[in-house]
Amino acid sequence: MPNARFILKEPNAKTETLVYMVYDYQYKRFKYSTGEKIAPQFWNKKNHRAKETRKFPQYPEFNSRLDVLENGINTAFRKLLNDGIQPTNPILKKAFLEEVDGNVLQPDKTTLIKFIEGYIEECEQLKSKSTVKAYKTSLRHLKGFAQANNKSLDFDSITLEFYNQFTGYLTHQCNLSLNTIGKHIKILKIFLNEATDRGINLNLTFKKRKFKASKEESENIYLTVEELKKMESIDFSASPRLEKVRDLFLVGCYTGLRFSDFTQIKPENINYSKSILQIRTQKTGQRVTIPLHPTVKLILKKYNNELPKAYVNQLMNRYLKEVASISGLKQMVQTTITKGGRVQKNSCPKFELVTTHTARRSFATNLYLADVPSISIMKITGHKTERSFMQYIKISQEQNADKLLNHPFFN
Repeated sequence: MPNARFILKEPNAKTETLVYMVYDYQYKRFKYSTGEKIAPQFWNKKNHRAKETRKFPQYPEFNSRLDVLENGINTAFRKLLNDGIQPTNPILKKAFLEEVDGNVLQPDKTTLIKFIEGYIEECEQLKSKSTVKAYKTSLRHLKGFAQANNKSLDFDSITLEFYNQFTGYLTHQCNLSLNTIGKHIKILKIFLNEATDRGINLNLTFKKRKFKASKEESENIYLTVEELKKMESIDFSASPRLEKVRDLFLVGCYTGLRFSDFTQIKPENINYSKSILQIRTQKTGQRVTIPLHPTVKLILKKYNNELPKAYVNQLMNRYLKEVASISGLKQMVQTTITKGGRVQKNSCPKFELVTTHTARRSFATNLYLADVPSISIMKITGHKTERSFMQYIKISQEQNADKLLNHPFFN
């Protein structure tokens, strides 16, 4: 049965916060901003209503208005079914607003930019700093596009013509790479999907096939087991700065964790009796269990199970290139990238391409080459689909052929 419930926009706020109505029906979710506000201290999470307390004397009228909304959405849904109309969020919202017309507080109309700004504020408490930073960058590009073209952007502005103009702006005026442009389109789709789920956006052009997040195969590198052993064998004691960076990087290479996770490992995450590491990842909130590699055990022992505090990612990457250079990663690597609408081919020493994310890619690729089943690796990396996982596997055609040579089919 469909279910209506009310939730707070910011349940931990110290001041009044908006109340949303969430309506789950037929495996879909309709979210509506009621326009009502209440301090979380007066909210009953169990009953989804205001607490019946003298400290909030308005509770009878407040709860009555929420009852009107709940009855209105239930009636609208039932009438649509009775009329043989298949409900969707846009159809349901229209029927709901007609049902409660004149009986509820109507929230102010939200523009696209205003919605995105509010959504990013919500995400600052829920998502990682890197995700919020990416969201803010996408918003900045949207505002830049609007200003450059003397346009005001709203939900109705998101057309295929907008898509072509916006990607052209990012390509030629911002000189961004194809993958970076694809990332910003992907983030824009996240904003629009959220607004659609909440019943704010009714324009579904962004779901069309041509409104796509373009992507090209990137030539990211990974470090082989031999290269990792060489890096591990070098004495960096004369430079504590580089030694710390090397050690943290190796932990990443042998755990498959992201930078935000392998730099947060604590003694309580280690179970020596079972020789495993257990941690909840920051980006996805998933709890992962990883066998302790001998190198990781040595590094943990070296620091008495308290890994040193990491530098910020940007500084870590700079020092990591020094570590990789000293470790002999100087073979030339050719890279190809589409930037500013042009294909650019460059060659550079391998050490210049090493970043903290190379650790995660190296972990996945080395385990794959060692014939560890993909599903077992994905349990650690947290990839939900094999397609997304395979993007991390960086092996050449020759390596793939060598791997197949040992398969029974070829013997």
